[in-house]
Amino acid sequence: MEKKKNHKTWKVPKYMFYFFFFCLFLLYIQFAYLSLAKTVYGKDMDVFAETRNTVHKTIKATRGRIYDINQNILALNVSSYTIIAHLEKSKVYMGENYIKNNETDIVAEQLATVLEVEADLLKGYFNRGKEKDVYQIELGSAGKGITELKKEEIEALGIKGIDFTESQKRYYPNGDFASYVIGYAKDNEVVETDENGNVAKIIEIVGELGIESKYNDLLKGTDGFLEYERDRYGYKIAGTKETSVASKDGYDVYLTIDSNIQRFIETAIKDTQNIYHPEWLMITAMDAKTGDILGTSATPSFNPNLRDLVNYENPLISQPFEPGSTMKTYTYMCAMENGKYDGNESFLSGQYQIGEDTVNDWNSGVGFGVITLDKGFEYSSNVGIANLIEKHLSRNELQDCFQKYGFGKKTEIELAREQAGNIKFTYPIEIVTAGFGQGITTTAIQQLQALTLIANGGKMLTPHIVSKIINPNTGELYYERKIEESEQLIKTSTVTKIKELMYNTIHGRDAGSTGYPYDIEGYEIIGKTGTSQIFDNASGTYMVGSNAYIFSFAGMYPNDDPEIIIYAAMKLPTHGASIGLSTATKSVMESIAKYRNMFTTNDSVVEQKTYELTSFYNKPVEEVVSKLHQNGITPVVIGNGNRVITQSIPEGTRLVEGDTLILLTNGTEYTMPNLYGWSRKDAVSLFELLQIPYQIDGYGFVTNQSIPEGSLITKEMTISLILESKMNATT
Repeated sequence: MEKKKNHKTWKVPKYMFYFFFFCLFLLYIQFAYLSLAKTVYGKDMDVFAETRNTVHKTIKATRGRIYDINQNILALNVSSYTIIAHLEKSKVYMGENYIKNNETDIVAEQLATVLEVEADLLKGYFNRGKEKDVYQIELGSAGKGITELKKEEIEALGIKGIDFTESQKRYYPNGDFASYVIGYAKDNEVVETDENGNVAKIIEIVGELGIESKYNDLLKGTDGFLEYERDRYGYKIAGTKETSVASKDGYDVYLTIDSNIQRFIETAIKDTQNIYHPEWLMITAMDAKTGDILGTSATPSFNPNLRDLVNYENPLISQPFEPGSTMKTYTYMCAMENGKYDGNESFLSGQYQIGEDTVNDWNSGVGFGVITLDKGFEYSSNVGIANLIEKHLSRNELQDCFQKYGFGKKTEIELAREQAGNIKFTYPIEIVTAGFGQGITTTAIQQLQALTLIANGGKMLTPHIVSKIINPNTGELYYERKIEESEQLIKTSTVTKIKELMYNTIHGRDAGSTGYPYDIEGYEIIGKTGTSQIFDNASGTYMVGSNAYIFSFAGMYPNDDPEIIIYAAMKLPTHGASIGLSTATKSVMESIAKYRNMFTTNDSVVEQKTYELTSFYNKPVEEVVSKLHQNGITPVVIGNGNRVITQSIPEGTRLVEGDTLILLTNGTEYTMPNLYGWSRKDAVSLFELLQIPYQIDGYGFVTNQSIPEGSLITKEMTISLILESKMNATT
């Protein structure tokens, strides 16, 4: 009998049915969710429906400019371009504006000539674009950062299919010039997300130091936008609504800086730095009548275009240090104000004992014998200060005076990161050392502010470095600095006496006189020198050595009615002690006096003819050269072109007779001029215009150049110069 077979049921079809039914159910739920829900995955469906074909384009605002007091441009936005090449695939969208596949090599060779790169590099970009079958490409770093002039050269080639995208970058036409004041701004990438969740990377120019940082919100302006409906090809749909909101450009900031005075300071500082190699050096000039900073510079400096910073702090406001004997001015002033000063009171100089501590005079404690307090100021006697304080001034009286004169608190000048310094002292020895500027810290701007008390008959001026701020969109004045004068803080009799002591300090010729290196005949300079010890944190003691000091000078001129206030300081020169500082400071004071015609009745000061530069861009070379000669300016023409494309000093700058202006032409060949007798400043201006590397040894004026006159200049070469003193550099 045959057994019945046991058949098993095949269940796969049933499971497949269940699986597909489940998937359909999920799709149905998803469809219902998308159809019925008002908000899907966090997006409002009504808004999404209205905006899915909407194009939103940002209209970038132009960052405001920074000017000096004479409207010379110190910082501005310039256009930078990126080359876009449309390939043959783009003809659907671009009509005839594309590069045919069989012409890319020719185009690469044409562009390579203008961009000064190898043609094979550009051919590689074109070939990779064709391989990937894309309709447009960029040309790498070679095609980015194109200047307006390069763009015009490329457009002149008449290549169909070459386009440009424009962007803005911050540019500082004077390079390393008032850099700590101006600061710098750089491109920052900001990620923005719109209401539809679309993410876009926006490049913003953001200030990070100096005026660029302090006034970033005003300078940056407000972006606008353009909004319209587009079809599936990306074109605007005719007849649909278009919304446009114009951008508002950033405000323009005008500084109190005078570029000519700034140049005097920069030149003096760089020459001194090259000779004496201090750790740092600063000089600032202030208008004694207004409190305006006319020029200020320090080393180590930086070029804001390159941002090659060594120190991020502005020495004028952010670098407190022990000021040394310039503080004796205010200690003496305090005693006079308290009615406890008798200039004929005598004391034994040399050394003074305070408990277990000894105060020594600067000449190794030898002193100057028995002298009066008046002579003690002229000789800068520490023992004189010790006697004055121990006998006539209490701790509270001295501290109150220092605070009243502006020390220990910010001046509120229009610069970021200002420091207040520290004028705390408690014990008897600390009170005395504070009286001659050791153990306390002040800033250069505080010293300048305090000097305005003496220059203005006992009233203190608030220092300013911003003259005005203007809204370029409306022409309205947003801010204008006012001369801010305090109440009468010290008596006019005190001012008269302290000016007498400061005059004797500069004009005295006794063996102990300290300020005579700053004397300029006929200028009636008054002032006080300072030599402060440097505290070494590593050893916990003050440094020793003839150059191991911060040398400083605080002064003004002319004596009867001061117009200019000067504060200068130099730390740790390699040699020469304070000689470098006095030489640099005198150079600045002389240049300012001549520039401003301060002593027109003085036979020793000859009035110089000045000439305000205009823009020579695209002007015929012969016409420009003739005009410069007529105004006493020496032109140096670089290149074999017939029109000027760049000048070494910007328009609006006032030059003095005998100055040099370098003119770069639109030529194809540049040859090396004879640099013999050129100053360092003029030589550096030339190399920066030509964008060639250079090395400079020595100081003074050029006596030797590694590349002979008439040699063809290329960007691959490096030129070396040897500079010597002016005497050796003249023929």
